Amino acid sequence: MFVLITKAVLAYALGSVSGSLLLGRRGGFDIREAGSGNAGGTNALRTRGWRFALGVVAIDVGKGALAIWLALLIPTTSSSPGLYTEALACGFAAVLGHVFPVYYGFRGGKGAATVVGTIAMLCPLATPPLLLIWLVVLGCTGYVGLATVVAGVALVPLVWWIAPGTASLHGYALACAGLLLLTHRGNLWRLYHGTENRFERARVLARLFVERR
Repeated sequence: MFVLITKAVLAYALGSVSGSLLLGRRGGFDIREAGSGNAGGTNALRTRGWRFALGVVAIDVGKGALAIWLALLIPTTSSSPGLYTEALACGFAAVLGHVFPVYYGFRGGKGAATVVGTIAMLCPLATPPLLLIWLVVLGCTGYVGLATVVAGVALVPLVWWIAPGTASLHGYALACAGLLLLTHRGNLWRLYHGTENRFERARVLARLFVERR
């Protein structure tokens, strides 16, 4: 249990390294003081452009994958629940670190990119359809938050379908989906009231559908 706790704490510390806040500090600004005030990739894109956002997403996805890799790399003990279970715990700890970063006053992003990084390591076959769902919803609606929530919820049946006998992974997917719903509750509230920001340029599929009618 000591090894598991140690790994989880290290994964949380790694997850707390926020891409937007780290790159923003190098550029002399705090992303949380611009746009929506969120330290995630969407706000980075809106306020600083696609190059900055790409760097943010690369760091946030990478730290999720790295947390899983390190958890599997570091040996465990005979009393441990197992390397794979430890990796799941470390993955979720990294996601929590992104959402509640210890280095930045517990004000971080919404966790989506880091979840993708962990899923890419834990269940690689789920990653392409997950990204496809996100792109289709975004291309049809222009709402990043909605696309993320739909993809997050879709993660649960996707994992069940791809790895039907892995109950611990199913629980992990359910926990991640629940966390994404929680962190995107503001987006869902604004969608309900019709005040959510929309990326019109991202509505590629919607425009194609209208043009073909």
